[in-house]
Amino acid sequence: MNIAEQIALRGELSLTLHRAGLPPQTITDHNMIMTAAKSALARLIAGQGNGKNISRIAFGTNGVGPTPNDQTISGAYTKAVAAITFPAEGQVRFAFTLGESEANGLNIRELGLLCADETLFARKVRGLIEKTSDLSITGSWTIIF
Repeated sequence: MNIAEQIALRGELSLTLHRAGLPPQTITDHNMIMTAAKSALARLIAGQGNGKNISRIAFGTNGVGPTPNDQTISGAYTKAVAAITFPAEGQVRFAFTLGESEANGLNIRELGLLCADETLFARKVRGLIEKTSDLSITGSWTIIF
């Protein structure tokens, strides 16, 4: 008998844009998990994952679609994730914020989840968000096994 179980790793990014004087706008979409994520996970479960835990969110400027071998976020503004939760079996969620005083002038076209050692775990390219002082962003990035 041949029994095979596949675990499909995927991600879901949810952003809420808060602009002064306007109702919040929420956008939810899937993202690409990078090839390097597989190596990071392999090292973690082997007990050799020093630096392979996801700890940062990156906002960048590259609007070119993702490929599995992407390794960086262009022109990145990075910060620590705000909270980590486990919303359901086989899921981990990373919450983040980008305040009104942060990254002003950045033309955000991509977001990335980064490991502590700067390994790019996941990447999402989206339409332009012009970051100004009247805009804050809250969001969550869920990795689903």
